[in-house]
Amino acid sequence: MDIQKMYQEKLTSADNAASVIKSGDWVDYGWAITAPVAMDKALSLRIKELNDVKIRGGILVQMPEVFKVDTKGEHCSWHTWHASGIGRKLIEQGLGFYIPMRYSELPRYYKEISATPNVVIIQVTPMDKHGYFNFGLSASHLSACIQEAKTVIVEVNENMPRCLGGFGTDVHISEVDFIVQGDNPPLIEVPSAEITDVDKAVAKLIVEEISNGACIQLGIGGMPNAVGSFIAQSDLKDLGVHTEVYVDAFVEMTLAGKVTGSKKNINQGKQTYSFAMGTKKLYDFLNNNPECMSAPVDYTNDIRTISALDNFISINNAVDIDLFGQVNSESSGTRHISGAGGQLDFVLGAYLSKHGKSFICCSSTIKSKDGTIKSRILPTLREGSIVTATRANVHYLVTEYGKVNLKGLSTWEKCEAIISVAHPDFREDLIQKAKEMKIWRQSNKIC
Repeated sequence: MDIQKMYQEKLTSADNAASVIKSGDWVDYGWAITAPVAMDKALSLRIKELNDVKIRGGILVQMPEVFKVDTKGEHCSWHTWHASGIGRKLIEQGLGFYIPMRYSELPRYYKEISATPNVVIIQVTPMDKHGYFNFGLSASHLSACIQEAKTVIVEVNENMPRCLGGFGTDVHISEVDFIVQGDNPPLIEVPSAEITDVDKAVAKLIVEEISNGACIQLGIGGMPNAVGSFIAQSDLKDLGVHTEVYVDAFVEMTLAGKVTGSKKNINQGKQTYSFAMGTKKLYDFLNNNPECMSAPVDYTNDIRTISALDNFISINNAVDIDLFGQVNSESSGTRHISGAGGQLDFVLGAYLSKHGKSFICCSSTIKSKDGTIKSRILPTLREGSIVTATRANVHYLVTEYGKVNLKGLSTWEKCEAIISVAHPDFREDLIQKAKEMKIWRQSNKIC
């Protein structure tokens, strides 16, 4: 097999590759940082010639060019597995829709259900001497997506880091239909959210629960990053990493000497993740780094994989939680925010782990657009809000006012514990609501 000859035969312009997309097609874009740039631009130039093109992906880091052209959604629509702020905007404008899922199941959707794409377009690394293009920062579900796609287009970006793994991280040129050499734009950087005093208070409470040799998973956002920063400054040692998303906090922890992975039951010595996004510092750290192991999401997020790792610590955010212990991490009422992602997988897997702990964290209040301070702890979730983690599955709840273990508690005990970490200004009203809902006892202590 002459891979160089094959490369030249499949090499084409973005405009020519985009011409294969037809009306009615499902077109999959790469996940997060691996979404196409040159091909997206080329498709935008002819999108008004087409109808009902359904573009699918997840965690957009920049607005697709097609939606800058088709601003009313007359020719295409966005279908997202998980929404960022950009995806949320498309949904609010009626240009897009969320696809509910547990992230760990996503590859199976392509293999067994009805998610077969007509065309898949992914940013990749340059081809290596063996004929393989690396998926770079997002192994995620891309191998399964490519296996089922009718047409595969790779957009080469020399700035994409080569992220090493064991499986599901590369595509061979023989499986590719078209190769597009883009303009090698710098990768979009996604800086960590600014760490607030509330984030620091929550992080301190969580880090107290982490022991040497623990295996860490961090979600996206200021609070998980604050935990990483506190770990980097702590006396902890021999920590492991097994996570869905690899963020800058892990680099900080590693460079501080806290991560060795020596105590991991599986993938010992490896920092395992499904996709990554952050700053150039993170991208440079991952590039050709044998310590870091990129892997498909049906491995990283599989409850069986997570639970096999002793002393597993899972840390994730919530939008709000009610007095029954139901966690909403996806919407504000009917307004879509993000998605289920891997939260439930890690909540369940961490609790099944030997000595494992799962933490749901949030600030006790939020400021609305009109400046009103509202409690994130509610009597019941708002109408239309999504239950991401059910009341039976939540382990620890943490706010800046404390942490409580909700496992095994009756409804009134759980209610009392949750109110105890609410903002003091809202506790009395929550108690009154709890009485109305018959989940408060007169013998309860006033929080």
